[in-house]
Amino acid sequence: MPTNKSVSKAPITQFVNCRILRDHKLQREDLWVREGRILDPEKLFFDEEGYADQRVDCEGLIIAPGFIDVQINGGYGIDFSQATSNVRGGVALVAKKILEHGVTSFLPTLVTSPPNIYHKVLAEVKVHSGGVEGAGVLGCHLEGPFISLEKKGAHPEQYLRSFQSGGMLDLIETYGTLDNVAMVTLAPELPNSETVIRELAQRGITVSLGHSVANLSQAEEAVQNGASFITHLFNAMLPFHHRDPGIVGLLTSDQVPQDRTVFYGMIADGIHTNSAALRIAHRAHPTGLVLVTDAITAMGLPPGRHTLGQQVIEIQGLHAYVAGTKTLSGSIATMDMCVRHFKQASGCSVEQALEAASLHPAQLLGISHCKGTLDYGADADLVLLDDALNVRATYIAGQEVWRK
Repeated sequence: MPTNKSVSKAPITQFVNCRILRDHKLQREDLWVREGRILDPEKLFFDEEGYADQRVDCEGLIIAPGFIDVQINGGYGIDFSQATSNVRGGVALVAKKILEHGVTSFLPTLVTSPPNIYHKVLAEVKVHSGGVEGAGVLGCHLEGPFISLEKKGAHPEQYLRSFQSGGMLDLIETYGTLDNVAMVTLAPELPNSETVIRELAQRGITVSLGHSVANLSQAEEAVQNGASFITHLFNAMLPFHHRDPGIVGLLTSDQVPQDRTVFYGMIADGIHTNSAALRIAHRAHPTGLVLVTDAITAMGLPPGRHTLGQQVIEIQGLHAYVAGTKTLSGSIATMDMCVRHFKQASGCSVEQALEAASLHPAQLLGISHCKGTLDYGADADLVLLDDALNVRATYIAGQEVWRK
């Protein structure tokens, strides 16, 4: 409740009877929110002499920072790599639906496509905050087309490109714009990639290495030039070899600058990565693991044929294949499912599982001052979960946006 000493007249919400994830551990504390941000209760009591206008009884649930998905290609029949007549409506539909999976922010991801698709779609997808209408968009993730032919995975070969004009010119020709772009996945072994990586990093765009046959020294050079992420570790890259571990070797490389962390995406759907491989990665570099869904159009849809960019995809059980092949093509997993599977498969703590979907992606994107934590002053993007890590409610900026 505001008082004469209050710095704001806005109402204050107090979440009680909860365990909150702060400083890497679950703590039995109340959580205070005003104007969409997390409040320091000491300042509220002693400096402002204020108290709560509204109390939310969490009935013993866990409160974690809202999940952030940095690689999601679509879902619920929507494909972000299709230039439909209503691109914004498609993004909005997925944004609304993923609230029930605890996702409060995401990067709509476009797979390798012809330039006209990028030009149309990127003009329509703008960075915006989330709310009752759906999770916030932090920017787009452009996965391709500057990737390796050998490791193209489900990406259509005819649209792959190299840096022929020397780099950034190729990017602008292909994408049309870098406005509202948060991440680009590329293969660092492509000629002229060094200048592209440096330029993107200088612009504040996260550079990810993936769909690549790069050796370890090429990957290390890319990191020294500003790359900071690995797209779906183990998938679409050279397998680990003891004499040249390739991109996977970045997890324990001594050539990564001291002040930098290399993060890596894991699709913890029980299909893309064997549990033993997941455990090896997590034990080698626990603070770098970022859970991604890599979800496609068919997430939330029944088995059958669906599209992903320019390809036809077939859903068989929990597997998504390029039709007529056994090439995996994204997943149909949701983020909360990945969190649960990761905890079970890796044997990690509840805290580690939750931070892999919240704190780590926020750190990767350079936004951990406002997202991915429950620190004082951070955005009150919250997910309430039971002990089995099922999502019970989702809040954005302190406002309930979904409840089971």
